[in-house]
Amino acid sequence: MASVGTLEEEARKRKERLRNLARKQKEDETAEENNEESTDKQEKLPRPVFRSYRPQAEELQDSVLPRIKPGDVTMEVQTQLQSGKSEHVVSEVDLTNLAPRKPDWDLKRDCAKKLEKLEKRTQRAIAELIRERLKASQNDLVTVVSASEAVARADDDDD
Repeated sequence: MASVGTLEEEARKRKERLRNLARKQKEDETAEENNEESTDKQEKLPRPVFRSYRPQAEELQDSVLPRIKPGDVTMEVQTQLQSGKSEHVVSEVDLTNLAPRKPDWDLKRDCAKKLEKLEKRTQRAIAELIRERLKASQNDLVTVVSASEAVARADDDDD
């Protein structure tokens, strides 16, 4: 039953706090109303501030801001120029590192050795075919020479 007593006590404290908050709000509202009435009577217009305009009226001269001279930036510019000069001079630029690579560059690199072996075997097979043709038809030397020239041209075109 002690818990029921504590709940009633907490409810009473809560009601007391709410009454205090309501009373404070009413006091604040009445104070604001009183301030508004007094400020209406004392309200003044804002004073203008003249930055680039120079008024001719004497009473406005005190609102003029003094002219400001721009700062000297030559030292700042010199320091930035000196820091921009690089001590490190690149003598030679490697264009292969700068240019983007094709998507299949790694495949071509990996297959290059195998392709060289196959190219050698192909050249040997072509030479062997030519020899067999020569043995088969030794009578027409002109056709053999022209055939070998055609093969040589084809090899040059492939390279």
